[in-house]
Amino acid sequence: MNRRSLVLSALALGFAQGAIAGPQFQEMTEWSRFFTDADAQGSIVVLDARGKSETTHVYNVSRAHQRYSPASTFKIPHSLFALDAGLLRDEFQLIPWDGVKRSAAAWNADQNLRSAMRNSTVWVYERFAKELGDERETAYMHKIGYGNAVATGDKPFWVEGDLAISSFEQIAFLQRLYRNQLPFQVEHQRLVKDVMVNEAGPDWILRAKTGWTGKIGWWVGWVEWPSGPVFFALNIDTPNRLDDLAKRQSITRGVLRSINALSTAP
Repeated sequence: MNRRSLVLSALALGFAQGAIAGPQFQEMTEWSRFFTDADAQGSIVVLDARGKSETTHVYNVSRAHQRYSPASTFKIPHSLFALDAGLLRDEFQLIPWDGVKRSAAAWNADQNLRSAMRNSTVWVYERFAKELGDERETAYMHKIGYGNAVATGDKPFWVEGDLAISSFEQIAFLQRLYRNQLPFQVEHQRLVKDVMVNEAGPDWILRAKTGWTGKIGWWVGWVEWPSGPVFFALNIDTPNRLDDLAKRQSITRGVLRSINALSTAP
């Protein structure tokens, strides 16, 4: 075997071993109490990148590998697509309301990127999807390796259709966004991170987005600390529908506080 063949064989072996090994994590069975106390079924992945090393903690490993519809957590990459395609210039550009009265009062007004993210305004992103078209949406998703990267099925495809992503994949996407490593302009990535801010303390910032399909609820994002970020991706079943939505944040906050990754303030 010549030198080139040896190198190729070694690379192939390395890739194969990496594929078999998969993500390294610590299973956190003790986190079951946060789900039990909330009377909820679900999973959470937390990647703690504070300090010089990274540690991934997981509750309900099998579910964390399972793909679900991303629902409104897809507004994070969708905003990047809209900016990259020139549908939006910045966070101040007015997105005119079409006058159709919808169930959420906050949706029944003109929007901008910040309000659309904060209010999870579905019609704004449905408009982006119409302007982009399924082919460009799919190309963008393949470009960033987002879940199964399909725009098929009922509309909106990120809620009612076939698009699906796992908690581990959510974390991988968020890491790349945090580091400005996605294939988009850095200023666009920084802008999307800015409109994701939920709250902040003297030395930390929480950036996150909720999602809900009607059956599955998500909360994904990260907490920035001077020593580094702590990423999280939680999903739960929501059999009680609206009555279950607050559990997304309460469970996640409990988990993060248990590892001193979030302020103890409510």
